[in-house]
Amino acid sequence: MPKAKKSDISVSVIKRLPRYYRFIGELVKQGTVRISSGELAEKMSLTASQIRQDLNCFGGFGQQGYGYNLAELRTEIGKILGISQGYKTIIIGAGNLGHAIAAHMDFREYGCRLVGIFDNDPKKAGSRVADLEVMPVSELDSFCIREQPKIAVLCIPKTAAQELADKLISLGINAFWNFSHYDIKITHKDVVVENVHLGDSIMMLSYALNNADESEKE
Repeated sequence: MPKAKKSDISVSVIKRLPRYYRFIGELVKQGTVRISSGELAEKMSLTASQIRQDLNCFGGFGQQGYGYNLAELRTEIGKILGISQGYKTIIIGAGNLGHAIAAHMDFREYGCRLVGIFDNDPKKAGSRVADLEVMPVSELDSFCIREQPKIAVLCIPKTAAQELADKLISLGINAFWNFSHYDIKITHKDVVVENVHLGDSIMMLSYALNNADESEKE
C-alpha cells in the first residue's frame, strides 16, 4: 500500500507513533520476534484495524499470515520519528525540573543529543549535570553559533519565556519542549512546540477519581 502524504496524516496517528515505538521496543527486549496486529492491539488496548490503518499511512509493514517482524517494524518507526538524527538539544533552566530531566532522561534513545545546559543563577554555573557543565545564559549566543542546536527544553518561569524564546529562535532553535506554560506559538507560528503541562495530567487523574465516585453514588 502506498504511503499517505505527510499532510494527510492526522495528528492523532502521529501521536501514537512514540507509543508504538516504546511498546514494540519492550517486546523486542523480551525476545518476541513477530506479532500479529491482533496480538499487538490486545497489548496496547487498541484495535487491530486501528493499528493497520495507522501503519498503512506510512506504507504498511506487515505480511499477510505472518504479521509484523518487530525488530524491523521498530526500525522503520524509528526512521519515521527521526530517532537516528541525534538533534542537538539544550536545556534552559538547571533547577529541580531541568536537573531531573538532564540527569534521568536518555536523550539519545529519543533522537536527541543533549549538548548544553544553561541557567541564569551564578551559583549553578560550573556545577555538573549529566556529565555537562552548567553554563551561564550569557554564553548562550556564542554556544548556539558554535554548536547550532535545534531543540531547546524550557524549564523556566513563564515570565522569562517570551524574551528567551525570541532569542533562541534568532539563534537557530526551531523546536521547543516547553515546560514554561508560555505559548510560544502566539508570536512564532512556524516553530515546532511540544507543550508539557504536568498539572493537566494530575488534574485528569482527579477528574477520573471524581467521576468514579459519582458513578458509585448512582
